[in-house]
Amino acid sequence: MTDAPAVEPAVETRGSLTGRLIWLAGAWSILALVLTGLLLTTAFRDAATRRLESSLQATDIEVAAVTRVQDGYVITPPVQDARTLRAYSGKYWSVVEPDPVHGFRPLTRSESLFDYGLPAPMDGPGMILAAPGEPYFYDAIGPDEQPLRIMAVARTLPNREAPVIFLSALDRSDVDQDISNFAFLTWTALALLGIGLIGAVFIQVRVGLLPLYALGDAVADVRRGKTQRLVGAYPGEIAPLAQELNALLDHNQEVVERQRTHVGNLAHALKTPLAVMLAEADTSEGMLADTVRKQAALMKAQVEHHLQRARAAARAQQTHETTPVGEVLDELASLLERAFRSKNIEIDWIAPDDLAFRGERQDLQEMLGNLLENACKWGQARIRVNAFASDPGRLTIRVDDDGPGLPADQRQAVLKRGARLDEAAPGTGLGLSIVDDLVKSYGGRLDLGSADLGGLRVELELPASAA
Repeated sequence: MTDAPAVEPAVETRGSLTGRLIWLAGAWSILALVLTGLLLTTAFRDAATRRLESSLQATDIEVAAVTRVQDGYVITPPVQDARTLRAYSGKYWSVVEPDPVHGFRPLTRSESLFDYGLPAPMDGPGMILAAPGEPYFYDAIGPDEQPLRIMAVARTLPNREAPVIFLSALDRSDVDQDISNFAFLTWTALALLGIGLIGAVFIQVRVGLLPLYALGDAVADVRRGKTQRLVGAYPGEIAPLAQELNALLDHNQEVVERQRTHVGNLAHALKTPLAVMLAEADTSEGMLADTVRKQAALMKAQVEHHLQRARAAARAQQTHETTPVGEVLDELASLLERAFRSKNIEIDWIAPDDLAFRGERQDLQEMLGNLLENACKWGQARIRVNAFASDPGRLTIRVDDDGPGLPADQRQAVLKRGARLDEAAPGTGLGLSIVDDLVKSYGGRLDLGSADLGGLRVELELPASAA
């Protein structure tokens, strides 16, 4: 018992090289743009906040410079800033002391606060008092529901033991709006830039991969038989691949030629002994001579079959010829109608003028000749042939007859070499086998079925080419 031959793994399609390159470049571009957007918006927000805090520090210095203790009271003359004199204007200051209940108890404040007290931070005044002289910034809600940025500084005033806290506040609505506008413009610009970058990457990848697409088309042309080798100029990264493919094609051609030579030599070596045996049998009489004559004729037919098969396989791989199907059908129909004139056989065929078989004319004649001859042999009076383009690059030829047909369980048997379901009929039983071998050598397909005329339908699928 021999082990089954190892099956070579099929080539799988795993994603797209174009998609992979675009995805990688696009992901990196998007990541870089997102980081850039975050950096820009953060930098702008920090800069805007620093400008706001600089204004708060200026107000704090101005208020601290004029604040004093008189008769035990903290007094701050009006600061000469119009916004601090207008109620709820958005610019405020206040001098407070810690209060265990409310957080702050105002000692003096700007007229812009009217009767409103600036709120303490969420964690209370402890952080402020812990670092006297150091500014402490926090956000809060001010009068008229304004978002405020507040700076608090703890100081000790002359003639007062308990420290006081100087508060300066500014409405941050305009700053927040500026930050929002900048973020919107920045992200919009970066999004448009990202779309443009991805589009440019797509064009770059498509243009950069054009030589690969050209190489694929060139290989397809070789497979279709339009050319024997890859031709053209390729970039330095792809040229070695093209050279290796050409070397592989040359090697395959050498192997095919070598095998053809071996088969031809074997066939020709057997032809002479067979011819001698047939000649001797023809000069003799008797049962032995008849048996030798029959078996030698069968052996000769087998040798011709294998020799023809080897030639057809080589032609199928190397051919650059195209054969109009209509011309071959017309020739065969005229010839077979004359050959089977006694049966009044009529062969109706239909084929488009531009339908052409990509292969040797002799091979198409061999395939169709065998099929039509079988149809004429078994048919009653009418044979119908329909040839048409099927899938892209493929053609189908359908041969129907009005004969007795063939049961479904016997259709595969007649494709075997030497198979004859009717031993009384003339022939060697190689006709359909030859057709099947030729069809397979061209990468085609042969199917047997039931014809609309009542007999057998034989359908061929073969490679097509423009006429």
